[in-house]
Amino acid sequence: MPTQAEWRSAIERHLPPPEHFCDRNRAITAAYAAWFLQEPWLFKWAGMAAFASDQVGIALATAEMLMAPHQALWEDGVPPPNTALLDLLRDLYGRSVSLALFVPIALHEGATAQLLEDLRVIKQANDAIFHDTGWAHLAYIHGGLAALESCLTSSDERPLLEAFRMLDEGAHRLCDPPTAAEGCALIDQAAVAMLRHEQMTILPPYMERLSDPGRRLASLGTWLDFEGVPGMVGQPSFSGYFGPLAVLLGTRSIANTTDRWTWIEHDLLPRWFALSAAYRAGCPLDRRLVALAERRPTLLQRTAGIMTTVYGAIALRPASPA
Repeated sequence: MPTQAEWRSAIERHLPPPEHFCDRNRAITAAYAAWFLQEPWLFKWAGMAAFASDQVGIALATAEMLMAPHQALWEDGVPPPNTALLDLLRDLYGRSVSLALFVPIALHEGATAQLLEDLRVIKQANDAIFHDTGWAHLAYIHGGLAALESCLTSSDERPLLEAFRMLDEGAHRLCDPPTAAEGCALIDQAAVAMLRHEQMTILPPYMERLSDPGRRLASLGTWLDFEGVPGMVGQPSFSGYFGPLAVLLGTRSIANTTDRWTWIEHDLLPRWFALSAAYRAGCPLDRRLVALAERRPTLLQRTAGIMTTVYGAIALRPASPA
């Protein structure tokens, strides 16, 4: 039976490196979405996680756009003596552009440094949740509950193990018509238990590191687009639940565990369970999840990629080795 480290390594091999913000986020989101689509009646936490990770992707695309101007700066050393003339000319041009852009880029960095740091913290939180719970889904799919029981042995891992035990019991009861309703209830309770573990154990250290402006921005930007509805009508939103004024004044914050769980419990979960219970192939929820599973980039993510490429091209920056 594989160890926890081996399950995590198996997942990590399919992810882009951590420094590739948007690509890694899309891969994580796609994994969550694929697990839900594999068993929509069972992996309800993974379905929610796909939309939460997708929302983080908006922040990470913003981070990539903020970092894009740095692609115009050359950081290489002096060219070696045997460098060809064409390469020397390109090097001279690139360094001239880098010098010309150094001051405006430095000013840009000063203005955006705190925001970029907050976005990095959000990225790290997204990675941490996947690191904590992603491998467990893979282990359960391929090895069942026994695979998790052999890996989750410490006391701090017990909440995650109990959630999967609840999920497994629910799956068994669902197969028997007299206990099917009980099975559905247990599966929903397992999703809530996983979500509570994530919100109460994994996220708080990262939320505490956000600046005050970062907390307000994260609060305003926390919504889950389950159906791709224009204007987000009827979709769960933190600022929509508490009101934008409370968020702007800082009296309600997504970084506050109590506020966050209140919104989840009274706005997010009721909407998610209603939609997931009515799930069918081809419905708006299914179409959204299929797009996430296929890693289709959003317009914002495509823009971030174009900006990174353009800034690198301006200074004729050499391509990074594969």
